[in-house]
Amino acid sequence: MVVRTVMLAIGVVELLFPRRMVDFWMNLATESGDVTLRPWVYTAARVEGVVILVWLLARGRRRPERASDESSQ
Repeated sequence: MVVRTVMLAIGVVELLFPRRMVDFWMNLATESGDVTLRPWVYTAARVEGVVILVWLLARGRRRPERASDESSQ
């Protein structure tokens, strides 16, 4: 449940604020912080946010079926 909540937060932030998210991680990954990213990197981050959110929504719909299968055993 905690992992799902963290992934939800990451997906929303990447979707709404891709530049902040990418810049934050690039500053952690590089020593100097002098990295020039191409514009498509921010678009890719936004797409990644959408993919994460869609995956979580699709996974959330299948979750109750699994719980009912375990209770019948």
